[in-house]
Amino acid sequence: MGNKNISMAVIRRLPKYYRYLGDLLDRDIQRISSKELSDIIGFTASQIRQDLNNFGGFGQQGYGYNVDALHKEIGKILGLDTKYNAVLIGAGNLGQAIANYSGFRKAGFEIKALFDANPRMIGLKIRDFEILDSEDIEEFIKENDVDIAIMCIPKKGSQELADRLVNAGIKGIWNFVPVDLDVPESVIVENVNLTESLFTLSYLMKAED
Repeated sequence: MGNKNISMAVIRRLPKYYRYLGDLLDRDIQRISSKELSDIIGFTASQIRQDLNNFGGFGQQGYGYNVDALHKEIGKILGLDTKYNAVLIGAGNLGQAIANYSGFRKAGFEIKALFDANPRMIGLKIRDFEILDSEDIEEFIKENDVDIAIMCIPKKGSQELADRLVNAGIKGIWNFVPVDLDVPESVIVENVNLTESLFTLSYLMKAED
């Protein structure tokens, strides 16, 4: 499960498999072939089999895949059988939208607190959270067994904040700041750059002209 030789391209396809299999379960579909899965997802049947064979396969000749079993196995591969505590830093519009999304808790990601550096934000309530002062974040992380930090702050000060998070023991950063953070190899950073994604959309639309 922790095979570091598996390409990032394969890893980034796993959440899509997980989502589509979940949709199939919602429709009470219990068995599916790689060809049928290909028609739904858009990957080739060969690609699907190759991707899943990286983790042991799971299919049976002449039967296909048991949807529920495959969904659970991919969930385990993605680490969704583990509970993670998270903090969110930056309670602006984006941070509030993330805090209000209920799907994270269902997937095992528990946001424990919201933090902000703006004195006007501190003490306000978002959903069930009172926004805390980001000056106190290290102590909170250590006292509450926090694994993940979600960064939704401006670029200025983002590296300094990342350094503080690392020193406090954070293992992963979900980074919405449009900057590449310098962290030790032991800390995983997943960058979500909304502007770059929009620019990619713009390019693809222009290429169709």
